[in-house]
Amino acid sequence: MVVGLCVVAGVLVATPVIAQENDHHGSHGEHSAAAESHVDNPAVAAYQAASDRMHEDMAMAFTGNPDVDFAQGMIPHHEGAIAMAEVVLEYGEDEQIRQLAEEIIAAQESEIAFLKGWLKRQDH
Repeated sequence: MVVGLCVVAGVLVATPVIAQENDHHGSHGEHSAAAESHVDNPAVAAYQAASDRMHEDMAMAFTGNPDVDFAQGMIPHHEGAIAMAEVVLEYGEDEQIRQLAEEIIAAQESEIAFLKGWLKRQDH
């Protein structure tokens, strides 16, 4: 399960970098065949929507309390992992990846519940 969480974290961290790289090339009028081939791909659109939503929700006002800020930031991060896992369950075919996605959903839901409960006990 730890490996799965690391994989998701890596994907979530890499997504903005990849998007920025794609934007950089696009600004020069260069369009790769690979990028154009994904335009109508519903899985790509779903991943992008999940990533955009997660990053928007993670743009929060910090409290200055590292524990509270961590908990508040991790909730949308975990929700983003769940959204990405749901995309692969809808569109993916590899059974090992689908199993990992199901495990990620269960783990992230549990951690979100913990974080929300902890924040409530901290009056946040």
